[in-house]
Amino acid sequence: MTQPRTFLGFDFGLKNIGVAVGQELTLTASPLTVIKARQGIPNWDDIEKLMKEWKPDLLVVGLPLNMDGSEQKMTKTARKFGNRLNGRFQLPVEWQDERLTTFEALETLGVHSKLDAKHRDDVDRISAQLILQSWLNLQ
Repeated sequence: MTQPRTFLGFDFGLKNIGVAVGQELTLTASPLTVIKARQGIPNWDDIEKLMKEWKPDLLVVGLPLNMDGSEQKMTKTARKFGNRLNGRFQLPVEWQDERLTTFEALETLGVHSKLDAKHRDDVDRISAQLILQSWLNLQ
């Protein structure tokens, strides 16, 4: 019998990249951590540590879209990040619409803006969880 698959989900940002973990058995996602980035370039060593620790079978990257579903500047940047994940770690990458996930994360934390959050990283981690959970819900 094959082991249930493990997934990592990413909420890409130019300064912070939220990360969540999920698995196939229960189809649930949990917030994990935040990887720091400089002008959209992530700390690849930190991502590599996560890969070694969780040994994911597949990666899910949030795709920032406009409300009408069209692409924006950040869509291209997020795709570039996902393509680099694929190239570095030889893992399949799937994309998940991330519209309103930050709003939903703020609502979960009971705050109105990221600036109000005591721990801004929590917003990014929860956003990654919501992205991964919405992908899992479609499986």
